[in-house]
Amino acid sequence: MATTVNVHEAKTQLSKLLADVEQGEEIVIARRGKPIARIVRYDRPKRAPLGSLKLSGPPIDPSVFDPMTDDELREWGLL
Repeated sequence: MATTVNVHEAKTQLSKLLADVEQGEEIVIARRGKPIARIVRYDRPKRAPLGSLKLSGPPIDPSVFDPMTDDELREWGLL
């Protein structure tokens, strides 16, 4: 259940309210008894493992990662 505080209380007790939010509490800030904002703990999105990335586009032939031949190196001016 959320704790409701007025704007003045939120301004004067922000550090305490943030500590409560870190513990999982939900805080609702009200002006003249009317809720205007909700503070909840931020959960960092989990990163997908690198191998699970799905790339769009045509498939890439694994041979593109093969070492270049001497002829290819000469064409690129690397020999």
